[in-house]
Amino acid sequence: MRGELTAKGRATRQRIIEGAAAVLRERGAALATLDDIMARTGTSKGQLFHYFPAGKDELLVAVAQFEADQVLEDQQPYLGCLDSWEAWQQWRDVVIERYEAQGDECPLGSLFFQIGRSTPGTRAIVIELLRQWQESLAAGVRALQGAGLVPADVDADIRAAALLAAIQGGVSILLSTGRSTHLRAALDQGIADLRGTSHAAV
Repeated sequence: MRGELTAKGRATRQRIIEGAAAVLRERGAALATLDDIMARTGTSKGQLFHYFPAGKDELLVAVAQFEADQVLEDQQPYLGCLDSWEAWQQWRDVVIERYEAQGDECPLGSLFFQIGRSTPGTRAIVIELLRQWQESLAAGVRALQGAGLVPADVDADIRAAALLAAIQGGVSILLSTGRSTHLRAALDQGIADLRGTSHAAV
């Protein structure tokens, strides 16, 4: 068991994780080597194994967690307070803005198409990311229900799951084509459908 790291040690470990994340986005988990990561981060093999004794698999889990945290952080503070239609629009705008800006450097793409498939540990992180993301969206739907903006009989979990699946599809197409048209359509239609439930109940 590794002891508590110093501030310098934590900074070095984080630098390795961020450098490894960049290499894995560029080359993929299957092709990236520890030598690539050492070259990118300016670390020795001794340093790398000091912070990640189990080697590449342990580093992959750390990178997966870093990328998962980034996916959620990129949507804040809006994802955590989806209690009005204005808040949902702000969240929609920041999601599109971030994914357009990130392009091939998208942490979600790295997780889904590269790192998340590499080990059971990284797959578990992807599953937990989706659970947290869906729960945040469902909490937003329930906040709208509490404000009387969405009928109480709307299933918040199903709405959140459908919206999350639509986002993932839009991001996948963006990564393949460089165009955000489908991501925009997915978000706009998902929110429009949610807003439409209040009219349908009238």
